[in-house]
Order: sequence, then C-alpha cells, then structure tokens
Amino acid sequence: MAYDKPETIAHVSITQQCWQLGNIKGEVRAADYTWQFQWRFRYRQLLIKPSLGKALIQEPLGRFLESCDYKLESGSNYTFTIRAKI
Repeated sequence: MAYDKPETIAHVSITQQCWQLGNIKGEVRAADYTWQFQWRFRYRQLLIKPSLGKALIQEPLGRFLESCDYKLESGSNYTFTIRAKI
C-alpha cells in the first residue's frame, strides 16, 4: 500500500539584496505562517522573525537559500517544497 508523503509549498519573496554586503532579505510563507528572513550568505547565517514556528522553516529555507542564493533576484517570487505538513 502506497502512502502519500506529506508536503507543504513554501512561497519566497525577495525584497532586497546586496552582493557587496553578502545579504538577501525577504519573506517566506508556508501554510498559515509568514516569516521575514535575512540570509547573510557570506557567513552562512540565516535570521528569521518572528520566532513563532521558526523551527518549522529554518532548515528547509536554509537549504533552499544555499542552493539558489546567487540566482535569486530582488522583487522576484519563488517556491520550494517542504517534505512535511506545516
């Protein structure tokens, strides 16, 4: 018997980027949650606010940003799949 794996689609909006500072800012939405994030890619540091539900998004968002950071553009929207139900 096959079971469907739970998943949630996360929507990412890039609001600001600065290559000189190594910084990307944006918003991520998944299920009923919305977070603001700052990705300091030179230091591999991800800051997320608010803290409510932060543990749900930190790892999958970090993986997404690490794999795509140089392709992301300010003002653009992206999606990725989280292999869990949020």
